[in-house]
Amino acid sequence: MKIAFLDTQLMGSDIDLSRFEALGDVIFYESTTPEQVADRIENADVIITNKVKLDTFTLSVAKNLKLVALTCTGTDGVDLEYAKERNIAVANVAGYSTASVVEQTFALLFSFMRHTAWHDNFVKTGFQNNQPGMITTFDRSYHELAGKTWGLIGLGEIGKSVANVATAFGVKVVYHSTSGKNTDGPYPHLSLEELCTQCDIISIHAPLNDRTKNLINSDNLSLMKTSAVLLNLGRGGIVNEADLADALNTNTIAGAGLDVFEHEPINANNPLLSLKNPEKLVTSPHIAWASIEARQRLAAEVIVNIEAFVAGVERNRVV
Repeated sequence: MKIAFLDTQLMGSDIDLSRFEALGDVIFYESTTPEQVADRIENADVIITNKVKLDTFTLSVAKNLKLVALTCTGTDGVDLEYAKERNIAVANVAGYSTASVVEQTFALLFSFMRHTAWHDNFVKTGFQNNQPGMITTFDRSYHELAGKTWGLIGLGEIGKSVANVATAFGVKVVYHSTSGKNTDGPYPHLSLEELCTQCDIISIHAPLNDRTKNLINSDNLSLMKTSAVLLNLGRGGIVNEADLADALNTNTIAGAGLDVFEHEPINANNPLLSLKNPEKLVTSPHIAWASIEARQRLAAEVIVNIEAFVAGVERNRVV
């Protein structure tokens, strides 16, 4: 079995990929540009990838292709309709990163709420300009999380896990279902407008699709409290970044924490990189999913998916 692993760099050099060699004749590529895809998959029986786009034209080159094994949960990079026509199976991995994403959600929130970077710099610069006997500073005051209302956009496995942790902090949890189908969850379900109006923290844990693209824009940002914080741990295209930058610059909302962006890596001319007050935004480079433990689970699950496919077992099959 010929296997093309197209973007090993997105697994990290600290993850052992040698276990994949037991599956067949594997060629590992650190990264693959659009111009290189056709040559690299032409003779492959199995493609392993995270972010390489596999559209109709690209997949048509791979005459022997039987399986696309994704090293991620999202399937938006694969033309699923064409894959189905060609009887090409697509298998993703779900649930491997839940703990990692939940922890990063709170890391971003507390980095903003508690002014972590500012206080760290204050200590390391020697309490400059502090009065004698003053052991702390109140230049960056903060509020407690307890008693706040947390709105979840998306109540899947990650959303539910965020809710569990949030309630442990004494937070009231509400949610909005972007599909409109999951409205009988364990927390109050609100319309998007109600969620934006009522919540102190809003976190996004939804996939990018026709219903969620540009979901958060100037219209609903204007409904949010001026003290509200927006967190996006879903997909970048869910938030209109120009509108968010404007909301932060005009103090429409207090701040935001983003792990994902519409274009990754983020464009140099993105207005979020030139805010009037950069402290209002905390970012991370799409790293929420990527704890060492999560990536170890991911690699193991991809191997099991390929083994199950070879054995004819239906497992994590998308099409």
